[in-house]
Amino acid sequence: MKEIFEILEQNARATPEQISTMVDKPVSEVEKMIRQAEKDGTILKYKTIINWPKLGEGDIWALIEVRVTPQRDVGFDAIAERIYQFPEVYSAYLVSGTCDLAILVKGKNMQEISSFVTEKLAPLERVQSTVTHFLLKRYKENGETFHLPREINKRLPITP
Repeated sequence: MKEIFEILEQNARATPEQISTMVDKPVSEVEKMIRQAEKDGTILKYKTIINWPKLGEGDIWALIEVRVTPQRDVGFDAIAERIYQFPEVYSAYLVSGTCDLAILVKGKNMQEISSFVTEKLAPLERVQSTVTHFLLKRYKENGETFHLPREINKRLPITP
Protein backbone atom coordinates (compact mmCIF):
# COMPACT_ATOMS: atom_id res chain seq x y z
CA MET A 1 0.00 0.00 0.00
CA LYS A 2 1.56 3.22 -1.25
CA GLU A 3 0.18 5.31 1.64
CA ILE A 4 2.26 3.41 4.20
CA PHE A 5 5.45 4.06 2.27
CA GLU A 6 4.61 7.74 1.81
CA ILE A 7 4.11 8.09 5.57
CA LEU A 8 7.42 6.35 6.32
CA GLU A 9 9.21 8.44 3.70
CA GLN A 10 8.04 11.62 5.45
CA ASN A 11 8.57 10.30 8.98
CA ALA A 12 10.71 7.19 9.46
CA ARG A 13 9.87 7.29 13.18
CA ALA A 14 6.15 6.73 12.61
CA THR A 15 5.12 3.64 14.53
CA PRO A 16 3.00 0.86 13.02
CA GLU A 17 0.26 1.90 15.44
CA GLN A 18 0.31 5.49 14.18
CA ILE A 19 0.41 4.35 10.57
CA SER A 20 -2.46 1.90 11.03
CA THR A 21 -4.62 4.72 12.36
CA MET A 22 -3.73 6.94 9.40
CA VAL A 23 -4.45 4.30 6.75
CA ASP A 24 -7.30 2.55 8.60
CA LYS A 25 -5.65 -0.88 8.50
CA PRO A 26 -4.92 -3.32 11.35
CA VAL A 27 -1.54 -2.87 13.06
CA SER A 28 -0.59 -6.48 12.26
CA GLU A 29 -1.14 -5.84 8.53
CA VAL A 30 0.98 -2.67 8.62
CA GLU A 31 3.77 -4.47 10.52
CA LYS A 32 3.69 -7.34 8.02
CA MET A 33 3.91 -4.96 5.04
CA ILE A 34 6.85 -3.08 6.60
CA ARG A 35 8.74 -6.30 7.43
CA GLN A 36 8.20 -7.59 3.87
CA ALA A 37 9.33 -4.26 2.35
CA GLU A 38 12.49 -4.31 4.46
CA LYS A 39 13.17 -7.91 3.45
CA ASP A 40 12.62 -7.45 -0.31
CA GLY A 41 14.54 -4.18 -0.56
CA THR A 42 11.57 -1.87 -1.11
CA ILE A 43 12.63 -0.04 2.07
CA LEU A 44 16.36 0.41 1.73
CA LYS A 45 17.17 2.50 4.79
CA TYR A 46 15.70 4.73 7.48
CA LYS A 47 17.30 8.14 7.58
CA THR A 48 17.61 11.21 9.77
CA ILE A 49 18.51 14.56 8.25
CA ILE A 50 20.84 16.58 10.48
CA ASN A 51 21.45 20.31 10.15
CA TRP A 52 25.19 19.97 10.90
CA PRO A 53 26.02 23.68 10.73
CA LYS A 54 23.67 24.21 13.71
CA LEU A 55 26.03 21.97 15.66
CA GLY A 56 29.10 23.77 14.39
CA GLU A 57 29.98 20.83 12.17
CA GLY A 58 29.84 20.15 8.51
CA ASP A 59 31.54 18.54 5.58
CA ILE A 60 32.28 19.96 2.17
CA TRP A 61 30.03 18.71 -0.61
CA ALA A 62 30.58 18.79 -4.35
CA LEU A 63 28.49 17.89 -7.35
CA ILE A 64 30.69 16.41 -10.04
CA GLU A 65 29.64 16.11 -13.67
CA VAL A 66 31.35 13.17 -15.34
CA ARG A 67 31.60 12.42 -19.06
CA VAL A 68 32.35 8.77 -19.73
CA THR A 69 32.71 6.33 -22.60
CA PRO A 70 29.94 3.73 -22.31
CA GLN A 71 30.99 0.10 -22.43
CA ARG A 72 29.68 -2.26 -25.10
CA ASP A 73 26.77 -4.44 -23.89
CA VAL A 74 26.51 -2.74 -20.46
CA GLY A 75 26.34 0.94 -21.39
CA PHE A 76 26.99 3.24 -18.46
CA ASP A 77 26.26 0.73 -15.71
CA ALA A 78 29.76 -0.74 -15.33
CA ILE A 79 31.56 2.60 -15.01
CA ALA A 80 28.78 3.96 -12.78
CA GLU A 81 29.17 0.94 -10.49
CA ARG A 82 32.93 1.44 -10.37
CA ILE A 83 32.46 5.10 -9.41
CA TYR A 84 29.74 4.64 -6.79
CA GLN A 85 31.88 2.07 -4.96
CA PHE A 86 34.21 4.85 -3.76
CA PRO A 87 33.42 5.79 -0.13
CA GLU A 88 33.52 9.50 -1.00
CA VAL A 89 30.53 9.08 -3.34
CA TYR A 90 27.26 9.82 -1.55
CA SER A 91 24.93 9.64 -4.58
CA ALA A 92 25.34 8.79 -8.27
CA TYR A 93 22.95 9.38 -11.16
CA LEU A 94 22.81 8.77 -14.91
CA VAL A 95 21.69 12.11 -16.37
CA SER A 96 20.84 13.67 -19.70
CA GLY A 97 22.58 16.75 -21.04
CA THR A 98 26.21 17.66 -21.46
CA CYS A 99 27.50 15.03 -19.03
CA ASP A 100 26.64 11.38 -18.48
CA LEU A 101 26.85 10.95 -14.72
CA ALA A 102 26.29 13.34 -11.84
CA ILE A 103 27.82 12.33 -8.54
CA LEU A 104 27.51 13.93 -5.14
CA VAL A 105 30.64 13.57 -3.02
CA LYS A 106 31.49 14.47 0.56
CA GLY A 107 34.83 15.36 2.07
CA LYS A 108 36.32 17.01 5.14
CA ASN A 109 37.72 19.87 3.05
CA MET A 110 38.17 21.03 -0.55
CA GLN A 111 41.59 19.36 -0.77
CA GLU A 112 40.09 15.97 0.07
CA ILE A 113 37.54 16.32 -2.73
CA SER A 114 40.20 17.60 -5.11
CA SER A 115 42.38 14.58 -4.31
CA PHE A 116 39.43 12.25 -4.92
CA VAL A 117 38.87 13.75 -8.36
CA THR A 118 42.51 13.85 -9.43
CA GLU A 119 43.70 10.57 -7.90
CA LYS A 120 40.67 8.27 -8.08
CA LEU A 121 37.96 9.54 -10.44
CA ALA A 122 39.70 11.24 -13.38
CA PRO A 123 42.26 8.43 -13.94
CA LEU A 124 39.56 5.79 -14.47
CA GLU A 125 39.86 4.33 -17.96
CA ARG A 126 36.38 5.27 -19.22
CA VAL A 127 36.25 8.76 -17.68
CA GLN A 128 36.68 11.43 -20.37
CA SER A 129 36.30 14.57 -18.25
CA THR A 130 34.95 15.96 -14.98
CA VAL A 131 33.55 19.29 -13.83
CA THR A 132 33.41 19.91 -10.07
CA HIS A 133 30.90 22.26 -8.46
CA PHE A 134 31.41 22.90 -4.74
CA LEU A 135 28.13 23.32 -2.87
CA LEU A 136 28.25 26.60 -0.97
CA LYS A 137 24.99 26.63 0.96
CA ARG A 138 22.27 24.06 1.60
CA TYR A 139 18.71 25.39 1.43
CA LYS A 140 16.70 22.20 1.06
CA GLU A 141 17.50 18.50 1.14
CA ASN A 142 15.25 15.44 0.89
CA GLY A 143 12.22 17.72 1.04
CA GLU A 144 13.35 19.45 4.23
CA THR A 145 14.26 23.14 4.30
CA PHE A 146 17.04 24.46 6.45
CA HIS A 147 15.64 27.53 8.14
CA LEU A 148 18.40 30.04 7.85
CA PRO A 149 18.19 33.33 9.75
CA ARG A 150 17.55 36.18 7.36
CA GLU A 151 19.81 39.17 7.48
CA ILE A 152 18.06 42.18 8.91
CA ASN A 153 18.02 45.08 6.48
CA LYS A 154 19.59 47.98 8.37
CA ARG A 155 19.36 50.42 5.51
CA LEU A 156 17.15 53.42 5.90
CA PRO A 157 14.15 53.59 3.58
CA ILE A 158 14.37 56.01 0.69
CA THR A 159 11.89 58.84 0.95
CA PRO A 160 11.08 61.46 -1.66
